[in-house]
Amino acid sequence: MNYVRTAMLLAAMTALFMGIGFMIGGQGGMIIALAVAAAMNLFSYWNADKLVLRMHHAREVDERTAPELFRMVQRLASNADLPMPKVYLIDNPQPNAFATGRNPQNAAVAATTGLLDMLTAEEIAGVMAHELAHVKNHDTLIMTITATIAGAISMLANFAFFFGGNRNNPLGIVGVLLMMIVAPLAAMVVQMAISRTREYAADRMGAEICGQPLWLASALGKIAGGVKRIHNPDAEASPATAHMFIINPLSGERMDNLFSTHPNTQNRIDELRKLANAGPAAGGRSFSGRSSAVPQTGSRESRPKGPWG
Repeated sequence: MNYVRTAMLLAAMTALFMGIGFMIGGQGGMIIALAVAAAMNLFSYWNADKLVLRMHHAREVDERTAPELFRMVQRLASNADLPMPKVYLIDNPQPNAFATGRNPQNAAVAATTGLLDMLTAEEIAGVMAHELAHVKNHDTLIMTITATIAGAISMLANFAFFFGGNRNNPLGIVGVLLMMIVAPLAAMVVQMAISRTREYAADRMGAEICGQPLWLASALGKIAGGVKRIHNPDAEASPATAHMFIINPLSGERMDNLFSTHPNTQNRIDELRKLANAGPAAGGRSFSGRSSAVPQTGSRESRPKGPWG
């Protein structure tokens, strides 16, 4: 059902783009705008992962510099039948994490030092499993596509200001002004709706990958509390990356649910608890036998200082 909703939202955004382009310049104007927007976003498609990691000052770690985190991700990737992604650490006290990369073969997962300091090993495993679920579901590619279409819609709205409409726009200059305001707003709402839909799907698959839905449920509660208390200046400086994090890192994200990039955290926790209560039969996959995703050091209290990087 989540894939159906995503497809419907993508179709709605595409239809919006096509309709606006036709109203502004007819078929020819629509094709030109699409070509320009595609060219602008092609560079982002191939380099978005590097740009995002650089924005958040992430540094790559390996089995030598962060052994427990690296081995945990390695085990989870094996559970998910994924290639081993690159692992990054962000020196930031706010607990959070994200995944990036255009496909599973070019993926990376990143965690903040705040996440590793505040959560237990089990909760960290739940978070990393969630991020690997985004990789497995090709969500980073989906968000690139929606960003491309949203950018094209904004570009068409700007074209309307300079070139006006044509005879297909019955409202004249009033229609052009409305288009400039409403079209980018509508595209943003659809883009955020897609992001929220993919979070629920990643929560469910992440629970399957790590083997314990309650690990992720507990982690979400702690991360949400940490985000409320701890400012993230890098995220505030690059708000366009907010949808990538497991919890919205921006201080103003709770102002309006309509424009939130993520579902309500309590709703996500409730869904994970339902999944745990449903037992091994939920979704046709067993949650048993997956605890090997967590290092033998176990809880946060028992692990030695330093191995997380």
